[in-house]
Order: sequence, then C-alpha cells, then structure tokens
Amino acid sequence: MKKKNPWAWIPTLYFAEGLPNVVVMTLAVVMYMEMGMTDTEIALYTGWLGLPWVIKPLWSPFVDLFKTKRWWVLTMQLLLGAAFAGVAFTVTTDFWFQGTMFFFFVMAFSSATHDIAADGFYMIELDSHDQSWFVGIRNTFYRIAVIFGQGVLVWAAGQLQEYFPDSKAFTWSLIFFGLAGIFIAIWLYHRFVMPRPADRHNEGQTAADVARGLWQMLSSFFTKVPLKQIFFVLLFLLLYRFPEAMLTKMASTFLLRPMEEGGLGLTKEAFGLAYGTVGLIGLLLGGIVGGMLASRDGLKRWLWPFVCAITLPDIVYVYLSIAQPGSLWIVSACLFVEQFGYGLGFTALTLYMLYFSQGEFKTSHYAICTGLTYLGLMLPGMVSGWIKDMVGYRDFFIIVMFLCIITFAVTAFIKIDPEFGKKKKEDTAS
Repeated sequence: MKKKNPWAWIPTLYFAEGLPNVVVMTLAVVMYMEMGMTDTEIALYTGWLGLPWVIKPLWSPFVDLFKTKRWWVLTMQLLLGAAFAGVAFTVTTDFWFQGTMFFFFVMAFSSATHDIAADGFYMIELDSHDQSWFVGIRNTFYRIAVIFGQGVLVWAAGQLQEYFPDSKAFTWSLIFFGLAGIFIAIWLYHRFVMPRPADRHNEGQTAADVARGLWQMLSSFFTKVPLKQIFFVLLFLLLYRFPEAMLTKMASTFLLRPMEEGGLGLTKEAFGLAYGTVGLIGLLLGGIVGGMLASRDGLKRWLWPFVCAITLPDIVYVYLSIAQPGSLWIVSACLFVEQFGYGLGFTALTLYMLYFSQGEFKTSHYAICTGLTYLGLMLPGMVSGWIKDMVGYRDFFIIVMFLCIITFAVTAFIKIDPEFGKKKKEDTAS
C-alpha cells in the first residue's frame, strides 16, 4: 500500500489541535467579558477550564489501550464540533452561562484527549527522520491556529457586531457555529486522508496492566532525584511562570475594557492585530532565538538571562496602565516586547522539562512536567481577576512585577548539567 504524504494530514491535524485550546483559553475570556461578567468571575470560571490539560497524563495510557489513535483523533474532532455547536446554541439562551461552561468543559476534555491521540498518531505513522523533519511544520500550524483564534475570530466578532450591534450573544453564536462547521469539515477530511497505521503495540494488555504501569511511572518520577531536590523541581515547574499566570487572563480584559474602567479600550479588530498577531509573532521569534542560544551555549549559560526575559518585560503593562496610550503602534510594540521576552524565557522551562525527563519513562515524565506547569498557570489565573477587581489594573500590574521575585527564587535552587543543550564537538565536526 502506498504511504500517504504527511503533508496531506499534518498541517490540518495540528491546526485542529491548537484551535480548541486557544478558544477555551482566550476566546472564552473575550466572550464572557462582552456578556457582562466581572474579571473576578471570568478568571475564576475560565481558570477551571485548564484542568483537563493538567490531568491528561492520568488517562493517556487508556488512550493507548483502547481503540486506535486514528479512532480517538476522529472521535474527538467530531465531539469538538458538537461542543462548538453546543456553545452556539446555548449562548443566546437564558441559561447561557451554565450551558456554555458545560460545552467549554466538553471542549477542553475532548481537546486534551485529542492532543494525546494526535501526538501518538504522529509518532506511530512517521519514522524518526520524518518526525524530526515535520516537528517545525506541526508547531507552525499549531501557532497558525492560535493566530486564527486570537486574531481572526476576535476580529470577525467585531465585524459581526457592526451588523448586529444590539445582540452580542447572537454574534458569538455565529462565531461558534462557524467553528462547528470548520471542525466537521476537518473531521470529514481526516476520515479520508489520515493513514491507517498499525497500532497494536498494547494488544493483550488489560486495564489493570495499564494501571500498574501508570503507578510505576508516577513513582519513578518522584524518585529520579533526592527528596530534597524533587521539592525544588516541583516548585520550579509550578511557580516559574507565576507572574505570567497572573497576567494571562487579565491581559485580554485590560486591552478591551474601556479607559474609564482602567483598560485601553481597544476595538476587537485592534485587539486581534496587537495581541493576536503582533504579540504572537513576538512569542514565536522569542522561542526561536531562545532555542538558538541554548543550543549554542547550553541551558545553564543562558538560564538567568532567560529568567530576566520572562519577568522584566512585564513592566510594559505598568506603563500601559498608567499612560493608556491611544496609539495602536505603541500598544503593539509593548505587547511585542513582552511576548518576545516570554518566548525567550519559556525556552528555559521547556528545556528544563526535557532535561529532567531524561531516562526511563521520558515521554510520560515529560507529560507530568507539562501537567504541573499547566497547574501553575491555572491556580494563580483563577484568583487574578479577584485581585485586579480589588486594586485596579495599575496596582495589579505593579503587584505582578513584585511577584517576579518568585521566578528568581525558584530558579536559584534547581541544578542543571552545564553541558545539557550544547552542541557537541563531534556534531560540529560532522
């Protein structure tokens, strides 16, 4: 049988992986703000939506055990389409909050499961050479989905509200009906295009076997290093992004809320350009530069510059909240600087997770690390709205700057091999 070209399914598969995540994490915040919710309510309720990505390592072995990765991918895409339609149907009803939150949770669990299955399918279908070659392609289309969600969809909502100025709920319903249509189309496309690789590596295992393997994997995670050191590892994974976790939810509302409420009063079109496009380009460039620096000199050499990069540029929000500039160019430039720093600093976290996960169960241990970092984003984000509503945007951003001390503190205690990440001499010679 002729092997199908990976170009036929990798771009759409990873677009489908990225889109639900950005809808749950960013688009839901914008929608709930327009529906009249306070920042306290937005941060608390949407913060819970991150839970599936925190705990997805717990059910990933069962995705391996039951059915095939292709079956899970297609089933989750169909379920995601239904969840988007569910939001579209319920956002215009009297029980819009309960209805949309239910379907956002369905979306989040389906998306987390889709992540597991899609990554597993990628590893099964491609050999090691193709996996390496297409890693940049999959990441690029994931980011395109983020731009589409934060930029194009927010812009589209703004355009629709010009035609239907008296019904914000209706315009959001149209957006989510469109998303449902996109995912049904992706599901249909993948039914015919996705290959059918052999996927029987767990044949003969029972659920009890998987549970025992899960326990062995979890226990080995906590015994990789001495007990004292694992404590600092956990603190680093949970708290390295603490200031950014506080900013994540409030950045969107700050940019969109009117100036009399302390925000910048951007239109949704301007928000889509400044935050959803320019900011994301800064994030991508920061990640690329961070990877180049770490691969040249090693993670340990650049650790503290990376820590400065992920914390100190947050000062732009203090400036924006005080000056409230009317120029979109200034706002976009500030967001570019902050997101470039975040992309640069996030390199340290990614590489440290790879470093710590080395050895047996490296894939599962890396999944645990990512779950812990999601938890570190989720919990502070849930209270960020309450703090902001208590003190206002300006003082909230000043508090965030003080909280940068936490990132410096947890980084000071971790241990890293100075040679990790460096390009070896034999590689250079070859």
